[in-house]
Amino acid sequence: MQDDHPVKMPETAVAVIGAGPGGLAASRWLGAHGLVPAIMEAAPRLGGQWNAASATSATWPGMRTNTSRIMTAFSDLDHAPGTPTYVRQEEMLNYLERYAFTFGLLPHLRLGTRVEWLERTAEGAWLIRSISDQGTRAEIFRQVVIATGRHNLPQVPEIPGLSSFDGALGVAHTAQYAGAERYRGRKLVVAGCSISALEIASDLALGGAGNVVSTNHRQRYILPKLIAGVPTDHVMFTRAAAILGEVLPPEELAAGMKSTVVKAAGRPDQFGAPAAAENIFAAGISQSQHFLAAVAEGRIAVRPWIERIEGRTVRFSDGYTFEADGLLFGTGFRLSLPWLSKEIAETIGHDGSHLDLHDHTFHPDLPGLAFLGLYDLIGPYFPVLELQARWIAYCLAGQLPLPSPETMRAGVEKARAMRSGPPSLAMHVAALMFARNAGVEPDLAAWPELQRPLLFGPLSPVSFRLDGPDADLNAPAKMRMAAAAFGAIQDDCFTPEEESLRRLVGPRATRTAA
Repeated sequence: MQDDHPVKMPETAVAVIGAGPGGLAASRWLGAHGLVPAIMEAAPRLGGQWNAASATSATWPGMRTNTSRIMTAFSDLDHAPGTPTYVRQEEMLNYLERYAFTFGLLPHLRLGTRVEWLERTAEGAWLIRSISDQGTRAEIFRQVVIATGRHNLPQVPEIPGLSSFDGALGVAHTAQYAGAERYRGRKLVVAGCSISALEIASDLALGGAGNVVSTNHRQRYILPKLIAGVPTDHVMFTRAAAILGEVLPPEELAAGMKSTVVKAAGRPDQFGAPAAAENIFAAGISQSQHFLAAVAEGRIAVRPWIERIEGRTVRFSDGYTFEADGLLFGTGFRLSLPWLSKEIAETIGHDGSHLDLHDHTFHPDLPGLAFLGLYDLIGPYFPVLELQARWIAYCLAGQLPLPSPETMRAGVEKARAMRSGPPSLAMHVAALMFARNAGVEPDLAAWPELQRPLLFGPLSPVSFRLDGPDADLNAPAKMRMAAAAFGAIQDDCFTPEEESLRRLVGPRATRTAA
């Protein structure tokens, strides 16, 4: 696809595709380092998933975050006073609009602008064709950041007889869920064991549905949102946990994680759900505050996967049948980037699930093009998005060199080798990866008074403002407050268990160590 009259943008201009949390974070940090973002957003309002009016939003009325307000914010803007621990959808949208205003992004927004084509020019720049109410634009940028998000194309699995289902409420993906009201008194099947599937099954069961059946391919271990009053993401996604994954054998790591999870939340079969696999990595982990309690109360029945559907009759693989009024599939999303040229799509191996990129970000054969947030993250997104955005900004602004071609090719090969596994990334692992790449991982040796919160407190965004580019003089005090929130890390005295872990992981968190 070619355009005879493309406009060549200034050298400092960077196209940012998407105005959700990732695109806004990228734009904020690009702007902080001398570049000028041109933020293209298809919806008429910024916010990405948090803009419920967007055609691709999977949020629903009354939805809350599944990560705490501290971990669902960026390092340099807190939520408004009085915000609850778990933030409502409309409050998240307000937060993102306030973020855009605070960092001067509003003049750079092109709302209602849909990207229709991206290709590399003969000169190695990037041609973007976009369309809006003002017509079609063709522009050439030296650098582009793709931050459209992963969760924009709902995926429904193939099931024998699915097209024959004739329940009154039909078949829908959980991305289309708009609250429990229309399902009151009805018989429902919710398929999937992700957070959204479990939360929606719980919302239905507690919101007056007649019967709710949850079905999945494999039973996961399920953590609540809070553990002894502390948000689960503060407890589970720590720096110590990430480093343990680098030093322990997989079987020992799995056993330790299972022990932690079971101690905090119990086993699913204790509540009346099927037993999960002994190996917690094989089983997987999900999160829901009310799901297991609703199972124990008989509000939700749990069945193995659907074998076939005949009219209203849903038959499960254990032989149980259920007459359903509606089916909801919380079965994930495909990664949709239909406007990429064939050359780009083939270079990155875009197949709807995976991208062959170095550390989920760069490709050695596509200089000047960066990808942000296009992974299925387990845990809080905002700290990881900010760290990746900072790394991208530092590289595109020339403050840090790009990884060498050899390093990037090795990273691409690693991504290809992992295609057979799930396309998911644990938050604490991703945070350390991007922090190290950006040169902002805090050094324990430089902060002896902060060792406990740095190792066992939450990986809050401000904890990565201690060292390196964009260090914040107020970061130590802010980090202590984040670690102490909800009564978690309130002093510097290590527990015996923490002390043993500190001795194990400490050298990996100290740059002066061999």
